[in-house]
Amino acid sequence: MAMEDPKTLVSTDWLEAHLKDPDLRILDASWFLPAMNRDAKADYAKAHIPAARFFSIDDISDNRSDLPHMAPPAEKFISRMRALGVGDGHQVVIYDQMGMFSAPRAWWTFRLFGKTDVAVLDGGLPKWIAEGRETEDMPPILRDRHITVQRQAHRVKDVTQVAHAAKLRDHEIIDARPAPRFAGIEPEPRPGMRAGHIPGSKNLPFGQVLNDDQTMKSPQELRALFEAAGIDLGKPAITTCGSGVTAAVLALALSHMGHDDWSLYDGSWAEWGMYTDLRVATGEN
Repeated sequence: MAMEDPKTLVSTDWLEAHLKDPDLRILDASWFLPAMNRDAKADYAKAHIPAARFFSIDDISDNRSDLPHMAPPAEKFISRMRALGVGDGHQVVIYDQMGMFSAPRAWWTFRLFGKTDVAVLDGGLPKWIAEGRETEDMPPILRDRHITVQRQAHRVKDVTQVAHAAKLRDHEIIDARPAPRFAGIEPEPRPGMRAGHIPGSKNLPFGQVLNDDQTMKSPQELRALFEAAGIDLGKPAITTCGSGVTAAVLALALSHMGHDDWSLYDGSWAEWGMYTDLRVATGEN
C-alpha cells in the first residue's frame, strides 16, 4: 500500500482522485527488453491512463554514448520535457505497462535533474486496469511548458567512481539483477558481456522488493529485505543492474523507506561487463 508520497509513490486511488488536477502530468515510461518482443509506444497508443504522455527512455537519453539509454544531457531533457508539456510547478506521476519495471528509471531521471515533485504509480497500468479504471487511446493535447533543471551530480555514478567505491568498500553497491546472473552462472542477455558481478557488491533482485500485484512492499518489509541481503544501510548506496533500468527500482525502494543517501550507476553491467581490465567476481558474494 502506497503511503501517498507525491515524491516517491502514489496509489491508483490517489491518481484517480487527482486526475483532473490542472497541474498534474502523467507519463507512460514503459520500456521492454528486446527478448520481450513488445513495442511500448504502440501499446501506449492502444490504451493509456487519460491524458498520459509517452516518455521514451531510449529517446530521452545520451545518443552520443555507445551504452544503452544513458542519462541525457540537461539540454535534451529540457527540450523533450517542454515538448511533452511538462514544466515547472507540475506534479508528475509516472507508470509503466509492466507494473513496476521501467517507470522508476524515468523517476530517477527527473531526480537527476533536480525535479522532486515526481512519483511512480504503485502497481502501474496493470493494477489500474485490473481495478476497472478508465483508459483511452486518444493522444493528449500538448502545450509547451517552461522547465528549469539543476543536475544533481550525487544521484549518478560513473565507472571510475564505482571502481573506487568497490576498492574502498565505503559504499554498498547493490545489484538488482536476478541471482543467477549476479553469480555468473547464467549468461548475460547482451552479447560480449562477461558473467558475474562487481567485486564486493550485494545482490537484491528487484522483484523481491515488489508484491505479487507489482506494488512496492512496505518500508518495514523493505528494510528487512535489504538487511537480509547483507546490506549495511548505514553506508551510502549505489544501485546497479544490467543497463540502469531496474537499478532505479532499488533507488525508489531506498527512498520509500527513508534512506536518501543513494546514487545509481548509469552504465551498470552493460559497461562494467564490457571492460576486461575491470575485475569481475562470481558466486553469491
